Amino acid sequence: MDTRLRYQEIIKNLLKEHAQYRACIPDSYDSQVLFDDERGRYLVLDIGWNDDKYLHATPIHLDLIDDKIWIQFDDTEEGIANDLLAAGVPKDDIVLGFRHPKVRQYTNFAAS
Repeated sequence: MDTRLRYQEIIKNLLKEHAQYRACIPDSYDSQVLFDDERGRYLVLDIGWNDDKYLHATPIHLDLIDDKIWIQFDDTEEGIANDLLAAGVPKDDIVLGFRHPKVRQYTNFAAS
């Protein structure tokens, strides 16, 4: 299996797990996963009403760019990068896109 297809499967499985975890939280929010394999974009979307409070948030946004997984946004406790590492993705294939390009070289992950 080529790298891109393998990473697509890893990403989809991890995002589904995060959405299932969110579903266990006792509130009225719904967690949705959005996959765009053609463009390499993957999101978890939390949406819904809890009494008078409306939520529309993207806690996880990943992109596949040149066979690297770019973490564009991560609002999880443990960090999606740790989940990717545990799933077998090497640090050299993970880019912390939410970090400024000048500091990425100091993150122990890929710079780009």
